[in-house]
Amino acid sequence: MIAFSVNISIFAETLNNSTMDSTQNANSDKHYKVLIIAIAIGIAGVFLRFAGDENASYFSWIANFLLVLGVFIGLKAVFKIIE
Repeated sequence: MIAFSVNISIFAETLNNSTMDSTQNANSDKHYKVLIIAIAIGIAGVFLRFAGDENASYFSWIANFLLVLGVFIGLKAVFKIIE
């Protein structure tokens, strides 16, 4: 019975420490800086889509690439926060 109570207390302490580490990780500034960069890249892609020349396909390619890159970086940062 003593071994069982010791195991429960060790489990509770580990759970408490992992919760604190997870919260500190989610509140880290680096995640939100990456999100700001991803949003700026995505907005630049949207801007190029509408501000680019209609006859030049390279504006469309660059705009699509920037938009997809911004979404990819943003989703990666969000999943790191959730993790």
